[in-house]
Amino acid sequence: MSTFLDKIFKNQSVIYKYFIYLLSIVLIVFFFPKGGKFKYEFQKEKPWQYENYYAPFDFSIKKTAQEIDKEKQAIKDNQTPYFNYDSQVVDEVYTSYEQQINSLIDGEKDITDARKNYLIKTGQDVLQAFYVNGIVEDLSVVTTEKTINLIQNNEVKKINTTKLFSKNDIGLVTKQVLENRNLSPLVKQYEQLFFEVLRPNVFLDSELTNKIIEDEISKISYTRGTIDQGKLIIAKGEIVEANDFKILNSIKGEYESEVYNNNNYYFIIIGYAVLVALVLLMLLFFLKKYRQEIYENNTKVTFIFFNILFMVFITTLVVKYNEAFVFVVPLCILPLILKTFFDARLGLFVHVLAVLILGFVVPNSFEYIFLQIITGIVTILTVSELYKRANLFISVGQITLIYFVGYFAFHMIHEGNLDNLEWLVFGLFLLNGMITLFVQPLIYIYEKVFGLVSDVSLLELSDTNSRLLKELSNKAPGTFHHSLQVANLAEAAANEIGANAMLVRVGALYHDIGKMNNPTYFTENQITNVNPHDELSPLDSAKIIINHVIDGIEIARKNNLPDRVIDFIRVHHGTTLVYYFYKKQQELSPAVDEQDFRYPGPIPFSKETAILMMSDAIEAASKSLKNPNFLVIDEFVNKIIGGQMRANQFLNANITFKEIEQIKKVLKQKLINIYHLRVEYPE
Repeated sequence: MSTFLDKIFKNQSVIYKYFIYLLSIVLIVFFFPKGGKFKYEFQKEKPWQYENYYAPFDFSIKKTAQEIDKEKQAIKDNQTPYFNYDSQVVDEVYTSYEQQINSLIDGEKDITDARKNYLIKTGQDVLQAFYVNGIVEDLSVVTTEKTINLIQNNEVKKINTTKLFSKNDIGLVTKQVLENRNLSPLVKQYEQLFFEVLRPNVFLDSELTNKIIEDEISKISYTRGTIDQGKLIIAKGEIVEANDFKILNSIKGEYESEVYNNNNYYFIIIGYAVLVALVLLMLLFFLKKYRQEIYENNTKVTFIFFNILFMVFITTLVVKYNEAFVFVVPLCILPLILKTFFDARLGLFVHVLAVLILGFVVPNSFEYIFLQIITGIVTILTVSELYKRANLFISVGQITLIYFVGYFAFHMIHEGNLDNLEWLVFGLFLLNGMITLFVQPLIYIYEKVFGLVSDVSLLELSDTNSRLLKELSNKAPGTFHHSLQVANLAEAAANEIGANAMLVRVGALYHDIGKMNNPTYFTENQITNVNPHDELSPLDSAKIIINHVIDGIEIARKNNLPDRVIDFIRVHHGTTLVYYFYKKQQELSPAVDEQDFRYPGPIPFSKETAILMMSDAIEAASKSLKNPNFLVIDEFVNKIIGGQMRANQFLNANITFKEIEQIKKVLKQKLINIYHLRVEYPE
């Protein structure tokens, strides 16, 4: 049992990669549509490029979504709305009228009973004229309909909308009726009376109207006839006309709608799984052969697989919602991010693999794959120095332009002209470009979640006004100046051999921050002739010197510096000796344990860390040069770097002899520029 657990522990990194690999396959296949895929590609008004195609089974010809929407809209437009006639409101109005008219008549002097009865009867006639079909709140609700269904006393009758009144009609109709009845002296009083009394009593029954519409919509047929098995659908070379296109889309839908209860479901799933497994396997092979450092880092492998899964998930979600919006998904974010954190070759390779996977689910897969691969290449070629905001906008503009040009080209191939351009597609491409700009905050999120470092963060860290570098310049000004000089030397060397110059510069700025704890124990910070090492033994002095590496790591972690920057602090002395105090100890006692005077390491593991070790040693030792000239500097640089090579400090750095010679050349030139002779000015 213990042997088995030991094997698991030793191979946990490989086991984790297998787990991520299998989990990614399962999730991607789960995202895919649960059905078959029609094996033929076809386009309207283009020739059928395959053999004669016969119906493989009986199926119905489906109506298009546009046809169904048109039928639904026709039902809604032609549906006569239902209104309720409220008799209770009428009764309340009559009661209110009797009270108001009596009050009005009582206010008139010298009026006969016959006149009173005539006035009351006239008002009742007006009310009856209004409420024979009723009053609506706003007649504009029904002006689009010539007739309505009026529900009165549980009976439905159709009436013309011209027979309805609204509150706006009250004054006009009342005035006309009263004038016809020779009641003009009382018109104003009656108008006011009816304005106060009359109330709407006909109301739209939205619930019943919508229910009738839904019932009618439910009766719509989604098919138009059937095709029997064995019938010829289309012959080879025949043009796919409108009717053929509908039939082929119908049978394509039948294939893609085959789900769990079909016997071939498991074969479809296995087929998808095998193809996805092959694609992801190519990714692992690529990482293992060409990006060994990334392959061995499970966090980075997880990051790459996560981005592929994220893009597949978003794209399949959009396709399921509305496949017409598939180009809204900003797939170019994938190579952008991977180039930012890794390199261009890996970014393009992963992008192509992701596009191949998505080719299973998107419509017109050839067009999609072609456009996405081309835009991915443009992304890789154009995007550089992403921390400069203008560069991102320029790159996004170029990506969007490629989408436009590609769509134009495919449209001309399909249609043979520029007619019927779908301008909505151009809007989708523009939206794609705007979403791609979201890559900046996304990079920041990824840095925090996965602990990665981008050029944007390195640029922020290189600011000498940052809090930590300000503290270094205040506590150890000599060390700060030394770090600036090392940063300049290292950056120039990195540019010469094509290493990450920004990373080297940041690493150089922070590599000696551990000296802040004991600044006066380092010669560059000593401003008097008093040397605190004179009161210490060589062994104690060596411990203080060596501990600046450990102190620097602790300070860096407290200030949340990225691990890639901390690595420069950890390895900038490798496993070299603190030679000065080692020799002093030998003078005191020949029996000296060399390990007590050696830095703990590790040795540099990349070109960038190797460059820092060389630049740091050269800059520090150059202060001891007397009367430097070209020959002295040449011999000096060769001696320092040669000693580091003999001490095997660059075995793990993946740096070549040619690159070391190039670095030497740059460092010599820089030192010559620093120590160049000036003209002696007369006094």
